[in-house]
Amino acid sequence: MERILIVRLGAMGDVIHGLPAAAALRRAFPAATIGWVVEPRWQELLCAAGTPRIGPRSPSRPLVDALHVLDTRALRKTPASPSTWKAARTELSEVRAARYEIALDLQGLMKSALVAKLSGARRRIGFAQPKERAAAVFYTRSLEARGTHVVERYLSLVATLTGGTLGSPPPAELPRDPESQTWCEGLLNIRGISGFALLNPGAGWGAKLWPAERYGEVARALAQAGLYSLVNAGPGEEELAQKVVTASRGTAQIVSPALGQLIALTRRARLFVGGDSGPLHLAAALGVPVVALFGPTDPARNGPFGTRSEVLRSAASRTSYAHVSRADQGLLAISSAEVIAASRRLLESPGA
Repeated sequence: MERILIVRLGAMGDVIHGLPAAAALRRAFPAATIGWVVEPRWQELLCAAGTPRIGPRSPSRPLVDALHVLDTRALRKTPASPSTWKAARTELSEVRAARYEIALDLQGLMKSALVAKLSGARRRIGFAQPKERAAAVFYTRSLEARGTHVVERYLSLVATLTGGTLGSPPPAELPRDPESQTWCEGLLNIRGISGFALLNPGAGWGAKLWPAERYGEVARALAQAGLYSLVNAGPGEEELAQKVVTASRGTAQIVSPALGQLIALTRRARLFVGGDSGPLHLAAALGVPVVALFGPTDPARNGPFGTRSEVLRSAASRTSYAHVSRADQGLLAISSAEVIAASRRLLESPGA
């Protein structure tokens, strides 16, 4: 196998979960050309801004030889736009020109399976039970997933493909962007911050949100222990982050970094506190200690992977991946005192 394509278009956490699978492929086939198709908003998880998307690997693009950016979101939003279709055709032509032999669909949706088909790869491999059953019609081989966590399930496809065993997963590698690192150093110097905790109150939908006021209480307690807090505000989360800052009584500040900047900033954090979200999985992939607050989603499947962590989940929470806005009562049952205690245990543990 000399030319392998990974298809995992999004979202943030799921792309991060796929990084160990790419690293495992690299370990099994060190001379292979490995490509990846991703949505534009997540490309900095694989390739630093300003770095050529195709060519020799470097710290700015450590895992893949080629990154293909396909905006399927734009195709859904503006299906009648000629420019959107032209961009998609151009990108797919680039993918086909790479002459991939195998396409590995980690996403299991109709759109990702179709991308695998349109890549021109003669062998197209996916899960035997994909998220959307119809996706399987585009596969030439379907494999049973093994393991519980998403990372393990992705790795199981690679293990079956290579004839190996799951073993210990290789570490995820994320790009190093010199400009983002300079931005991070400048931000911390200007604000006079050295060690800090990164709080992330946002999440994909309402049921995964822990109250902003309690994040503020956590920030106050961390400040008493000598650790300042930065509150990450993703797009559209500024109001939520401001509630945390207000509740922190001056012990926290908002940051609104771009994705590459968030990677650089998270690398510097001493602790991460947040719910099931992309930034949580980023922190885990970077080895930052994580206090994870879980409600409707299952931490056995989606929890922090590969780092020291404290996972808090009430017995009252029931597993559901329905994107509902109403609060999860089990998540609300987690007190700020529990989160503060978990944070202290991680900060005081060996290796902190």
